[in-house]
Amino acid sequence: MERPGARWWVPERPTLDTLRAAVDECQGCELYLEATQGVMGDGPEDAELMVVGEQPGDHEDREGEPFVGPAGKLLDRALADAGLDPTAVFRTNVVKHFRFSGTRGRQRIHQSPNRVHVAACGPWLVAELELVRPTGVVLLGGTAGKALYGPSFRVGEARGRRQDWPSDIGGAAHSAYVPEWVVPTVHPSAVLRSRDRDEDYDLLVRDIRVAADALAGHC
Repeated sequence: MERPGARWWVPERPTLDTLRAAVDECQGCELYLEATQGVMGDGPEDAELMVVGEQPGDHEDREGEPFVGPAGKLLDRALADAGLDPTAVFRTNVVKHFRFSGTRGRQRIHQSPNRVHVAACGPWLVAELELVRPTGVVLLGGTAGKALYGPSFRVGEARGRRQDWPSDIGGAAHSAYVPEWVVPTVHPSAVLRSRDRDEDYDLLVRDIRVAADALAGHC
């Protein structure tokens, strides 16, 4: 299957508005065929913190905005509980089109993107990074972590610890702009699925607070 990658659709001098318009035209991989629309990141262009998840979900695909479903609402609560203003955070995903497998009632069932989809979408994340230029990045879940650090990345081993931006692994590592630090943690959707939701939510807040402290100059 031909996957030319998103680089042919990324504007030469992007703004958030031109990125949002251009992602709807992207045919960098086959995911555009079934998705309703591309979903670019959203938030202040001068945000100090960028949160990077996996891909749009069913709600995001229909509405065209990132993190507007149940996981996004939980993320907003966790950001606030960690001492951050959710409206000041730029949030996006490593893959911009929703991948799903079948339906359950009216809801389409999420299917994780694979490495070729992440690689094809890499130029979109690079464009967002170079436009927003965040001080730090919070990675939500394994797909986002692998996009930067490669297939050996494990959330459980890395979560809640400040790390350097990778120098030579992952499509987004080729960005000309390099954030000062990265903090990995679990994706909020994993908390929603957890049998120990309260405990896992507290751990998510703890991890995000590492980023909040870094922004405040506490670390």
